[in-house]
Amino acid sequence: MSAFLVEGGRRLDGSVRVHGAKNSVLPILAAAFLADGESVIHNCPRLSDVAASLEILRHLGCGVRWEGDTVSVDASAPAGVDVPDALMREMRSSVIFLGAILGRMGRAQLCAPGGCELGPRPIDLHLAAIRTLGGTVEEEGGRLSCSGALTGGDVVLSIPSVGATENAMLAAVAAAGTTTITNAAREPEIVDLQEFLRTLGAKVRGAGSSVITVEGGKPLHGGEFTVMGDRIVAATYLAAAACAGGQVKVTGVDWRHLSTVTAVLTEAGCAVRSGRDCLAIRCEEPLRGVRPVRTAPYPGFPTDAQAILMAAMSRSEGTTLFVENIFESRYRHVDELTRMGADIRVEGRVAVVCGVPRLHGAAVRADDLRGGAALTLAALGAEGRSTITGLQHIDRGYQNLEGDLRKLGAEIRREEL
Repeated sequence: MSAFLVEGGRRLDGSVRVHGAKNSVLPILAAAFLADGESVIHNCPRLSDVAASLEILRHLGCGVRWEGDTVSVDASAPAGVDVPDALMREMRSSVIFLGAILGRMGRAQLCAPGGCELGPRPIDLHLAAIRTLGGTVEEEGGRLSCSGALTGGDVVLSIPSVGATENAMLAAVAAAGTTTITNAAREPEIVDLQEFLRTLGAKVRGAGSSVITVEGGKPLHGGEFTVMGDRIVAATYLAAAACAGGQVKVTGVDWRHLSTVTAVLTEAGCAVRSGRDCLAIRCEEPLRGVRPVRTAPYPGFPTDAQAILMAAMSRSEGTTLFVENIFESRYRHVDELTRMGADIRVEGRVAVVCGVPRLHGAAVRADDLRGGAALTLAALGAEGRSTITGLQHIDRGYQNLEGDLRKLGAEIRREEL
C-alpha cells in the first residue's frame, strides 16, 4: 500500500506547471474513436484514468502509443463494440465511450461505470440523449445494449450535465443531420472537446454557451491537438499556498477558468495576480472566513475545488459555510480533516467550517480524488507528520502530485507501507 508521508509547517515558494486537464482528455480520447485515422494528442497527463481509457481503446481495436505526454490513437480499423466490466468499473467517465462507439459502430455494449463514490450520478440523461437521436437502449442486469442508425434531433437536458453534454456531442457528430443540444454544460472542457472535434473535421459550434449545434454525418479524419491545462490542478496548487503560506506561481492554465476560486482566495486574504497563462498567489497572514461558498455548474464555483478550499479554510480566523449543490456525498473528507483537528459540522449538503489556529499531523485516508488532494494540502499546513493512504484515488487526477509539491518546498514523499 502506498502512502504520502508529509512533514507539515514548510512554507511554499516557487513555480509549477500544471499538466493537461483530466476532464478534457478523457472525452477527447473517446472522440478519437470516431476518426478514420490517427489522432495525436499532446499534453496528455499520465493518470490512471487515462491509462484505463487507453486500455478501452485497445480493446476496441485501436492502435495506441503513449510517449511522454503525447498519445497517438489510430482508429482506422475498429473491431469492438463492448467495454469489459473491469475497465468500466475503473472510472466513472468510461460511460463517455457510449456515444462514440454507437456512433462509429452502430451498436455498443457497456455496464454501469465506476469511479469515485460521490453519491448517485445516474446516466439517465446520457441514455435519453441517445434515444432522442434514434438509438435504442436496452438495460438488463446492469448492462446496456444500444443500437441503431443515429439521426439529428433536439436534445434538451434537464440539467447542464457535463458528461451527458459530451456524450450527446459525440453521438451527434456521427448522426445524420443537425442536432441541437439545449441547456448544455458550459465548462471549458466542453470547449476543448469541440475544438478537437473540429480538428477531426466535425462541424460543431456553440460550446461554452448553453446551446451547442452539431452538423453530423461528416467523415472524420485524424488530427493533432494539444489539451488545455487542468484548472482543478491549478486550483489545488493555489490552495496549497493558502494552506501552508508562501508564494506560488502556477503556469499553463487560463486564469479566466479559475475566477470563482481566486475570488474566494482573495476574500480570504490572499494576494492573487493573473497573467497570460499563469496565476500567482501570496499568502502571508492567517486566512479569514469568507461568505458562503456554493458549488454550481460552470461558471459557478466548481464542485471539484470544494474540498481543497475547505482544507485551506479549516485553518482560518472565522467561519465559512460550504453548500454542495452538485453531488450528495462530497463531504467524505470531513471526518478525516477532523482527525487533524479541524472543526467542521455537516448537515445534509451544508458544511460549517469554524477555523482553528492550527492543525496537527495524523494518519488519514483518501476516499475520493479531490478529498485526497484536500487531505494532502491540510497536511502541508499542519504541525507534525501526516500519513495519507488511498493514493489510488489521487492518482486518478494528479500526475506526480508529490513531485510538484516538493518543487515548491514541501516535505512530502511517497512510500510503500
